[in-house]
Amino acid sequence: MKHLLRTLLLLLIRLIGMPGASTAAQEARKLPISQPRILLIRPDHLGDLVLTTPILNALREQIPDAQITMMVGSWSSEVVARHPAIDKLITCPFPGFQRAPQKPLAPYTLLLSIAKQLRRGNYDLALNLRPDFWWGAALLYLARIPRRIGYAIQPGTPFLTQALPFPPAEHATVSCLRLADAGLQALGYPSLAQPYTPERYPLQFIPTADERAWISKRLAASGIAAQTPVVVIHPGTGAAVKLWRSEAWARIADTLAASPSTSAHIILTGSKHERTLLEEIAQQMTTPPLLLSGMTVGQLAALLERAELVLGVDSGPLHLAVAQATSTLQIFGPTDAHIFGPWGNPERHIVIASTHRCSTCPAIPCGRLDFRPEELPAHPCVKLVTEQEVIQAIEKNEKITKKHLS
Repeated sequence: MKHLLRTLLLLLIRLIGMPGASTAAQEARKLPISQPRILLIRPDHLGDLVLTTPILNALREQIPDAQITMMVGSWSSEVVARHPAIDKLITCPFPGFQRAPQKPLAPYTLLLSIAKQLRRGNYDLALNLRPDFWWGAALLYLARIPRRIGYAIQPGTPFLTQALPFPPAEHATVSCLRLADAGLQALGYPSLAQPYTPERYPLQFIPTADERAWISKRLAASGIAAQTPVVVIHPGTGAAVKLWRSEAWARIADTLAASPSTSAHIILTGSKHERTLLEEIAQQMTTPPLLLSGMTVGQLAALLERAELVLGVDSGPLHLAVAQATSTLQIFGPTDAHIFGPWGNPERHIVIASTHRCSTCPAIPCGRLDFRPEELPAHPCVKLVTEQEVIQAIEKNEKITKKHLS
């Protein structure tokens, strides 16, 4: 019934927007566009927004006089608000991303309201950066933007003027760069240089001087001198199925703290809601760590920049660490590291992908994150990763061990 209702409403949206789309199609024939107005839509949270940042500089370098607007959720606006390539930032309460229940028709009434607002922007091009985001594609259609580019994933495909075939095994940042490249060509500008590599198109999030000073003062107040090596462990993540075992993190932390070659001070980080998890890990450690929770994204980035090594599971803060050129060790389970792994120098980042298949999952990795609490015991792929695997991975990676842990 829900699927049928959505099908009918989407058909209605196509009919409502058809006159405006026809007018927009005529506008799309004008090339090249001088000082184009570009709209980027990305509804996701911290990690996905960090992985999107390479396209911002790429667009700015190719079209210096473009006016670039980005629409994001308020929950992730801090990630891109300070980016120098963005001229304007719009926040939107995207349906399905607030992790809260909503009325059945709420996404559609919001769609009509936001589309009306966007029409005032007179955009020449819009990129729907999340591949499976039909709501974003429909929004661009109703906003009468003449060039609407995204990936060919139903039911959003009919709302786009150009739908690229979606490559499922490609890194998420590469997928974003392909959309940016298609957008440049649609406006009559040169393509991006290839290949798409982290060296050519790096992640970007730069802490401010105030944020760096805040971290320095916070560490000094905890007795951590400026020259003391710091290792950060960020154990939390948005999906419970991706969590590792608290006792395992405690053992790894103690191992790193006790190692004669490191003498590192261990810092456990997390959101204010993850404070209990940090305390649980700290209680099982023999070497007392520093617990820092509830920091802003900028403060966290400043700390990760200060660290020698950052450890954690697949999560946004680990991508933030990569953006600071800090080495990382990341544990993956249900998500595919080829798609969501570190976008950085592979010699600086260790990925441990679980090889344990859960009882009801058809493949490794399964790609599913929305397990109910009672289902989690049957899906222990991350929890089955051993402490020894993590320790051996650190020891075997000579570049990280010698450069960052000595």
